[in-house]
Amino acid sequence: MPGVYRFLLSVRWAVIVLVAAVLVPTMIKLGFWQYHRHEARVARNDLVARNLGSTPVAFDSLSSPGWSVPTGEVWRTVTATGRYDTAHEVVIRGRTEPGGSTIGYFVVTPLVLADGRGSVLVNRGWVESAADAASIPDVPAPPSGEVTVTGRLRADETYASLGVKNRGGLPERMFKVINTSEQAAYAGTTVLGGYLELASSQPAAGPSPELLAEPGHSDIGPHMAYAVQWWLFTGLIPVGLVVLARREARQNAAAPAGSAQLVGATS
Repeated sequence: MPGVYRFLLSVRWAVIVLVAAVLVPTMIKLGFWQYHRHEARVARNDLVARNLGSTPVAFDSLSSPGWSVPTGEVWRTVTATGRYDTAHEVVIRGRTEPGGSTIGYFVVTPLVLADGRGSVLVNRGWVESAADAASIPDVPAPPSGEVTVTGRLRADETYASLGVKNRGGLPERMFKVINTSEQAAYAGTTVLGGYLELASSQPAAGPSPELLAEPGHSDIGPHMAYAVQWWLFTGLIPVGLVVLARREARQNAAAPAGSAQLVGATS
């Protein structure tokens, strides 16, 4: 090794190279982590677009009591015909208004199916909070008589999936999650698995909770850009080492002999 590069054998440079050796695989891994998030986002967008554009099918042709909605069926367009069971209508607390940041409630009303197979939970939309957290908010009544509702198929929520605690003690008719097992126990009736997020109703409803918007499915997010950035940073590390070593070598070569010996000794 030429004399001007003998500093590469110093402890200081051993530490620099060790740090670089750790950073390179770490940044590569972070890049792939962002890339996999990009792939998941694209797959989710494709699923949402495909299922929202699907031909509507009867809710009870897919579901049954205790059924868990498969990932591939979420957001599928479904319909149900029956009568609303307002006696067992509940509100789900801690929910944000569509397109905003105000916290309120989702209104969930069972729809007793006309074919007698049980009830379908219908999320009729969002309403503002009452004056205090212990009071049930004012909720517009659903249509009376037989109705046909169309909406998006959603999977049961759980306390674990939402990261909330089931501490109990809530007022009557107030819950934290939309869960068919919980509502079946509350109402003492048969409830089909999953729930319907309302999009439209026939006959059309009058005043009603604020309907939830369709989920977006065009934004792929910044994850691919982040992946490329991490990989670019990875490539810059060896380049930076070479540049740094050459600059130090030039400095050593340009220094007087005595100074160079002193630099080598201190390194």
